[in-house]
Amino acid sequence: MPIESLVADLKPTTLREDIATLLTEAILTGKLKPGDRLNESALARQWQVSRAPIREALQQLEERGLVVNRPRRGMFVVSLDEEEVQKINSLRLVLEAEALRLCRARATPQILRRLQQLADRMERASGSPAVEATQLDLEFHRTIWAGSGNEYLERTLAGLTAPLFAYALLTKPKAEKMRMILDSHRPLVDYVAGKLKRSADDVIFDHIRLRWSEPDRFASRRLGGE
Repeated sequence: MPIESLVADLKPTTLREDIATLLTEAILTGKLKPGDRLNESALARQWQVSRAPIREALQQLEERGLVVNRPRRGMFVVSLDEEEVQKINSLRLVLEAEALRLCRARATPQILRRLQQLADRMERASGSPAVEATQLDLEFHRTIWAGSGNEYLERTLAGLTAPLFAYALLTKPKAEKMRMILDSHRPLVDYVAGKLKRSADDVIFDHIRLRWSEPDRFASRRLGGE
């Protein structure tokens, strides 16, 4: 069914949410490509709705990391160049290592059980849709961030990594690469459980570099920083 017909059948109370869903599906299925501009007025004319629900839907997608707002240019489907990815990951090395240390210090049986459950699910997720696999990946990391007990650290990491996780999904890694990424979370569980003697910095570095090349390119780690 054409997307215009779907929009025409929506009720006003669900218009914003359903437009957000339709846009999300268009992005994840490749109908909208990374870097494509999402013009509020054009979308409103195309779907014969007011601009308000379009604006609200785009804001929802921005919060999820699928859309970025470029100052004085407008809204675009998330697209990161190599340097942007590396700069984000250089901050992840610092912030996620701290989240790991704090989560380990504060770990409860409930947190450990949840992390183990998510790791088990990821290891069984062979052949799962990329969307589902990425959601599991993000939920795992968010559990660690929440377990840090520092809501500011948690919010900072959520905002920092939203475009990165979304872009990782849009670039559609090969099945064997996704399999390796999903299987790489067990050392993080072992660290939080106190079963690893390695540093949090080394554990998170090894984890991130499985997906992204040179995660320390813009980090003091590469410069020999303490």
